Amino acid sequence: MMILKQSVSADIAKDKFDACFSVLTAEHRVVVKATRQFANTPTGFAEFSRWAGKWENPQAQLVFIMEATGVYYENLAWRLHQQGRQVVVMLPNRARKFAQSLGHKSKNDRIDAKALAHMGAERHLAPWQPMSPQLYLLRKLTREHEQVQLMRTEAINRLHAESHAMLPGKGTQRRLNKTLQLYEAQLQQIAREIKATLQADAQLEERIQKITTIPGVGLLTAATLVAETNGFALFTSHKQLVSYAGYDVVENQSGNRVGREKISKQGNSHIRRILHMPALNAVSRKVPVCRALYERLTGKGKRKMVAYVAVQKKLLVLIYTLWKRNQAFDPQYGQKQEETENNNLIQEAGASLSGVSEADKDAITEETEPGTGEKEIAPAQARATQDELPLPVGPGALFQVD
Repeated sequence: MMILKQSVSADIAKDKFDACFSVLTAEHRVVVKATRQFANTPTGFAEFSRWAGKWENPQAQLVFIMEATGVYYENLAWRLHQQGRQVVVMLPNRARKFAQSLGHKSKNDRIDAKALAHMGAERHLAPWQPMSPQLYLLRKLTREHEQVQLMRTEAINRLHAESHAMLPGKGTQRRLNKTLQLYEAQLQQIAREIKATLQADAQLEERIQKITTIPGVGLLTAATLVAETNGFALFTSHKQLVSYAGYDVVENQSGNRVGREKISKQGNSHIRRILHMPALNAVSRKVPVCRALYERLTGKGKRKMVAYVAVQKKLLVLIYTLWKRNQAFDPQYGQKQEETENNNLIQEAGASLSGVSEADKDAITEETEPGTGEKEIAPAQARATQDELPLPVGPGALFQVD
């Protein structure tokens, strides 16, 4: 039997994981060669490696595939990566939908392991890249900051409700105030640790500083985005990043029915959450590229929150561009670009009016003066993408915390 590809899955739980070794034959059939259960410990990892090596065919590609199950998969994935193995880590929802497409009606660890191995053998999947220790620590700190912030908000709401109750409890209010003081101290300590983590890596700190030159984007926002995306290492285009963050637009249409378009939200929720306040700040501080987009959408009758979400997406693409090009943001760039393009349009129109008919003149006037007809030219910066516009280096900004 000729083997085209080999796949070893690991359906991981806290104490154990189920493994399945499958192969893709020349007839494009996926065949299960062996299954076994191992302990989720260093000893179990060693046994798993020996077991996989016993079934491995050195003439065919071998890939190890597992689900991103909390933090339980990390030790095995890191060990295999250190051994030079090709590792794929799948999101649980993608693995579940693939298993459903195979017609599996029941669900248990053994069936899930077979479905994962089938997926690894049949599909061409992007390999997993581990985070650097610095970014891994940074992600833990930014997520801890987010959780403490959520608990602080909950405590504030409880204190407000208790203060306005018919019979407020003084003891409850004292305890809630002490809890709030604890959360405030923890947030300050986490912020200091985030800053210290960045300062330990001079190159990372420098690039974070360049991101914070965008008005409204502070240290916490920049650190969260870089940590959640692993330094944008796996993204080759802004479209991939937009989809990863869940800002990609999905439609709901069938036949004559046209449903409402909305963002998918099938992505990293930490990114969407951290970009909420920076988007509000960017619009209020009249950052040209963000303000122009906001005004264009609200001018078309879009709700304000829809426009702010579009600004969040624009900020994400802008930060990605600055990171990739290792540049700071120029606050006047949007205005300069808009003025340059408007001048070019006027010059081109004036140069062409000397030898055209009145009808052609009217058509050109329609293009260069949007107020004279129904067609309106949106500000160039509002509709431009990071692939279309170069971002020149601008002045730096203070290294502040959100």
